[in-house]
Amino acid sequence: MTQPGGGRWRHSEFRIPNSKPVSAIIDDMPDSIVDPPVSVRSHPLCLEHEPGLGHPDDAQRVRVVLDALMARSEGRWVVDEESPLPSEEDVIGALAWVHDREYIERVREASRKGNGWLDSEDCRVSPGTFTAALTAAGLVLQAALDMVNGRVQRVFVVARPPAHHAARDRASGYCFFNSTALAAEVLTRSWNKPVVIADFGSLHGDGTQQHFFDRRDVGYLSVHRYPAFPGSGGADEIGEGEGRGATRNIPLAGGSGDDIICAAFEEALAEICSEVRPAAIVLSAAFDAHRDDPLGGMMMTEAGFGRLTEAAVAAAEMWSNGRMLSILEGGFNLEALANSARIHVEELAKTSIDNRQTDRK
Repeated sequence: MTQPGGGRWRHSEFRIPNSKPVSAIIDDMPDSIVDPPVSVRSHPLCLEHEPGLGHPDDAQRVRVVLDALMARSEGRWVVDEESPLPSEEDVIGALAWVHDREYIERVREASRKGNGWLDSEDCRVSPGTFTAALTAAGLVLQAALDMVNGRVQRVFVVARPPAHHAARDRASGYCFFNSTALAAEVLTRSWNKPVVIADFGSLHGDGTQQHFFDRRDVGYLSVHRYPAFPGSGGADEIGEGEGRGATRNIPLAGGSGDDIICAAFEEALAEICSEVRPAAIVLSAAFDAHRDDPLGGMMMTEAGFGRLTEAAVAAAEMWSNGRMLSILEGGFNLEALANSARIHVEELAKTSIDNRQTDRK
């Protein structure tokens, strides 16, 4: 099937689950360890979004992360640079859970015109924007389905454009489709169990928060710089209605470093997991809080991102049998991004291997 940007999907055999909870209940899932412990997934169609010279979301972001992860994996993870995708029909059908169909078509039409911007001047479009954004969503959809079916325990999706600023009916902050929200929808609808989204990085994931602000089945945690773009993420934003208490925001001052950010994340993640009791953890993994990032305004190091990941893995081991789906968000210094993403995956894999070895003794 040819996509609008001229590329082709590699199809998987899976279809999206029904909108009602399906029979893949988490308590009935096998406890076997999956080899290799971490699946890293990407696709060349993610490179077709070309927002223009000087735009921070450059295609090189994906390339440098994949290059860093291809080197010396030693069986700890496997990198699939052209991972199979669901059909376009299935991806759009699933996206309708988190976006208005009219908005999905607006993204398609803006990409067809091939220039200018959509909703916000930072969301510049090109002829390949719809293809790339749909591919990013497709990678996440397939990863979530594979997790539902017990085929993977941990996945890191390396895709662009990013996700967590995209609202139900609006593009924002370089983001067009909210794949993070989509992952949570697929998992909670399939298992009829709650999940937690943990969002770390410099900026608040306002789009993701909006999707679940009044719901109890998806907990949302964000640790971010405040005040900063997009203006949301105050500590008083805790959800509403049935969702009151299932949203946790930890706003931190610009210039915060590893110790402050990691301690805040560790404590808040433990609290929200205890409250929600998730069947899986979805990570919205942005590396723009690195001290060398041109946009982030924070002072984290690669070691700090390793500590954040270690905390997330520990929570997943405690609450969700180790299940975690991590999605690349921001990070705009190429060297810092590549190094931080590698440490992120090393931590995802290290604990899996450690637990596997302990289980076999």
